[in-house]
Parts: sequence; structure tokens; C-alpha cells
Amino acid sequence: MAKTKFCQGISDISDSYAGFIVDQWGVLHNGEKLYDGVLETLEQLSARKKYIIILSNSGKRAEENVERLAALGIRRNLYTDMVTSGEICWQGLKDQTEGVFKNIGRHCFLMSRGGDHSIVDGLAIDVVEDIDKADFLLISGSDAPEKTLVDYYEPLLKKSVRRGLKAICANPDSRMLVGSNHHAGPGLIARRYQDFGGVVHYIGKPHPPIFQHCIRLLQEKEIYPGQTVMIGDTMAHDILGAAAVEMDTCLIKNGLHAGAFKGCKTPYDVDKTLNILTLQYNNVRPTYLVDRFKWGKALPDRKHKKRKG
Repeated sequence: MAKTKFCQGISDISDSYAGFIVDQWGVLHNGEKLYDGVLETLEQLSARKKYIIILSNSGKRAEENVERLAALGIRRNLYTDMVTSGEICWQGLKDQTEGVFKNIGRHCFLMSRGGDHSIVDGLAIDVVEDIDKADFLLISGSDAPEKTLVDYYEPLLKKSVRRGLKAICANPDSRMLVGSNHHAGPGLIARRYQDFGGVVHYIGKPHPPIFQHCIRLLQEKEIYPGQTVMIGDTMAHDILGAAAVEMDTCLIKNGLHAGAFKGCKTPYDVDKTLNILTLQYNNVRPTYLVDRFKWGKALPDRKHKKRKG
């Protein structure tokens, strides 16, 4: 198994790839603000004409995530495409002609965050309040910690299992980051449904369809998996998913696994932590490791340069 290369920043690998797939939550921001260095790194990659896909397990559609990034300060011209599991799910529910979406039905019981219905907005889908009237269960978000798995979600899941409803999970994240806190995510709800005997179809990382969608986008520009790197903060979703489609990977230390790396003072300590993570995640090891999504080199002073336009 090849050793993971420790990098000072994304500049260390920028010349090696034409395509960059970048996870959103935990890499670019924490749901409330951008991490330091994010804008500079995207500007540097964009200036080098890299094909940048922002990839997210968000249960919301792509355009809503574009608006979210804009509100946080990431301009639309700093990346090429936005791909979300919510968008792929929306398209599948619209057509209902392929795969898990084929003839799934027009009445859904929706589990989302804050009553958000955007994943079915504009579709011939009725969101029902009574599970007995549903054709399928759609899990796109979680209202944790306000609504708990045991007290709120499990009774609904058990009732859905008794009815034999198929479930589509539009966001496989088992934990969601809000500020500096992690809470139960929709993926955890979906897995609990499986525990009760329910059938779940996952749309999003680490499952192949969302990565294959990204590959198709890249191949239109004659960029192939061997020329692409996935940058993410989770072994379970980002690193495993990209490795399964033969992509190199870069793990960010300050995301979901920040606690595991906390206290590491030497490269030996970091490597030991990586070995433990590798054993926990199917012996898959990231190609690169970096503290956070930063460029890694001092940027030129531009304060005296005039902006065009």
C-alpha cells in the first residue's frame, strides 16, 4: 500500500491534475462561514484553468447550493460545476424512467430539515403527512438535535417498514456539521430504516452513481479519473467513494476527522492516526493529506493592483 504524501497545501498537487472534485461541507465551510484560505485556493486553481466540481451530499438542489456558496463569499466563476445528491435525486424523480426511480410513485413521505420541500419543488410529486398514503419514503435531511432518532424518527420508520415502503436517501451523510457541532444526519436515519428491515436506495457519496456523474462531466472536457483528484474531509464518503472509481484522493485534517488528528505532534503521530483510519475504512488510504483547503504558499501582494472592469 502506497504511503500517503503529507502536503503543505493544495499547491503541492495542483500541477498533477486537470480535474478537482471538492467536497463542500467540512472542506470549504462549516455551514456558517468559510474556512481560512478557501477563496485564495479556488482563485489559484481557477487561474490555472482547472476543472473544479463542487460535490455535495446536500439534499438540496444544485442552484440552492450555488446560492449558499455565493452568500458565504464564493463567486460562481471560481468553480466549473455544482453537483449535489439532491439535484440527481430531483432529476430521477422527475423522469422516473431509470434505476431506483423507475415508477416509484407520486406520493412521498418526506423527511427533510426545517420542512424544506425543495427536493420535490416543481415535480408532479405530492408530499403527504400520513405514511399510510405514501408510495415511498424520501430522506433528504434531519431535524437533529431538535428531533431525536429514538423519539421522533424511529416510530415513523417502523410504520414505513410495516407498509413495505422503499426509501430513497438523498443525503447519505450520517453526521452533519453545524458550526462546530456534529449531529445525526439523514444517512443515520436511513441506516436505522435498514436495521428495521426497510429497503433504502442511497443517492450520493460514497455510492458510485454520483461519482460516475462527475466523471461524465469531466470526460466531456477529455479529463479522465487518472487526471482527477477528490478533496474531502471524510474517509467514509469522500475517500472511499473516489478510490472506488480509481481517483486519487486528498484528505483534509480539519474536517470530520479533526478529533482523530488532535494531539498529533510529529509526522509519526499523524501516520499512526492514518494507519488506524485506514484499518477502519477497508484498508483504503488517501493519496495525500493536508491540514485544510489552503494554497500552502505565500500569495503575491495584490493590494496595489487595479481590478479590471
